[in-house]
Amino acid sequence: MNKVYIGSRTLTLKGHPALLRLENAGLEVIFGPAGRRPTEEELLKILPDCIAYLAGTEEISEKVLKSSQKLKVISRNGVGKNNIDLKAANNLGIEIKITPGSNAQSVAELAISLMLNAVRNISNQDKDLKEEKWNRSKGIEIEGKTLGVLGCGNIGKRVVKMALGLGMKVLGYDLYPDQSFCPSSDFQYVSLNEIFKLSDIISLHIPPGEKPIIDHKALSLMKQGVYIINTARAEVVDELEIIKALDTNRIEIYATDVYIKEPPEINVLISHPRTICTPHIGAYTEESINRSVEDAVDNILMVVGKDVKN
Repeated sequence: MNKVYIGSRTLTLKGHPALLRLENAGLEVIFGPAGRRPTEEELLKILPDCIAYLAGTEEISEKVLKSSQKLKVISRNGVGKNNIDLKAANNLGIEIKITPGSNAQSVAELAISLMLNAVRNISNQDKDLKEEKWNRSKGIEIEGKTLGVLGCGNIGKRVVKMALGLGMKVLGYDLYPDQSFCPSSDFQYVSLNEIFKLSDIISLHIPPGEKPIIDHKALSLMKQGVYIINTARAEVVDELEIIKALDTNRIEIYATDVYIKEPPEINVLISHPRTICTPHIGAYTEESINRSVEDAVDNILMVVGKDVKN
């Protein structure tokens, strides 16, 4: 029987009804380690026997791909491809599928939640009160403030609309701006440097590049006391520069849902008194999971369904 490997830690922990569609199509479903990312060694043991792979955010190396001679498709229940060796996959004829838009609402809502948390310092005050410390921290109102949104794709556009609904002025930056997207006179596309110079709060929704987009130069252009929200990828910021900017009050609060290594080691950034950290929960809602798994299964069946039936 043709096999499909399930590597997404969300699905290996609790499964999902949509996976029955794979079995009904004649595929044998093989689960990876429950609730965690599979290691390269674990992938090397089982992927060579699989024709399809429903992947999460685990690393998929050239070595793993070259060993997987039967593999026809990697379907991610998400949008990122940066953990996959795309060049090797292309050379080997392995199709890479993603589920664009499936997690957009949940990630956008988390970004707005982190922003509201940050400007009122909710997390730290909650922690203090539970430790019997009455430390009131003065916040700011976001109405009338300027939000800079880096990356105006499916997620970024939703963040823009929510922020406008809260009475903010919004600046957007995108390599390929959608000029038809014009939700309000309080929104406009601007240059990257204008985002840095004019924003009170910056929300990141861009994929990683060759180097971090938030580096020393970018931070030097920002307002003193800027708030930065990262629900994109850890690699889009220079973490050492973020720490320096927190220590010098250039950044008031840095809120992040993403880390280079997950789960991360507790380091200076995570333990800093002015960071807010969540354990990569951007897409971790019931609705988002349902959409992304259904779409990921669709992608697998589109590629291997005919072969399975034959």
